[in-house]
Amino acid sequence: MKRFYKQAAAATVDGGFGVTLDGKPVRTPAGAILTAATPALAEALAAEWAEQTGEVRPLAMPLNRLALTQQDRVGPRREAVTTEALAYVESDLLCYRSGDDATLAARQVAAWNPLLDWFAATYSVTLAITEGLMPVAQDTAALAPLRAKLDGFTDAELTAFALLAPAAGSFVLALALLDGRLSAEETYALSQLDESYQIEKWGEDEEAAERRAALALEFQDIGRFLALNRG
Repeated sequence: MKRFYKQAAAATVDGGFGVTLDGKPVRTPAGAILTAATPALAEALAAEWAEQTGEVRPLAMPLNRLALTQQDRVGPRREAVTTEALAYVESDLLCYRSGDDATLAARQVAAWNPLLDWFAATYSVTLAITEGLMPVAQDTAALAPLRAKLDGFTDAELTAFALLAPAAGSFVLALALLDGRLSAEETYALSQLDESYQIEKWGEDEEAAERRAALALEFQDIGRFLALNRG
């Protein structure tokens, strides 16, 4: 849609901090007033609106998209989102290792095993590791500490986690970022270990490079959204 407002600004709105366009509060698609947990997030949301010229481009407003997702899609259905997120434990990327390339397998051990050790020590959940792509059964009865962890997240943290886990293909990597053990850039790099190795061997086409660049930016946006919500 074309830009229809002259001024975008962070402001106090019903429910906390938010964004106004020509003095009127921004609303979510569900009709609620868009709210932010911190003044810093409200300022960042307003800046994205202010940067739009000619047409309003939602894809150029990642923080607003994340805030809207939190408010309309995650907050009202936390239990379902948590259950969906927990499923990534059962197919965690870090548990699947190369069985036919010793060099790649060694890189996986060096990069991923320390995170699995941290995960086991912190949450008392030891994940089974396998070679190849055949599914490996995990002890789902031992996942209670993980649900408790997700239940303790704020809506913003749960939103970040629910997007990170599928983007990384890993519950462990997503949790490591939320816990501050990894940065967004480190999380992305570890999730792309296999792909990066194949690129070293065979090169990368332009389309794949664009997909990886977009994914890296998604990790950065989620990391920034998380940091702004935490103040």
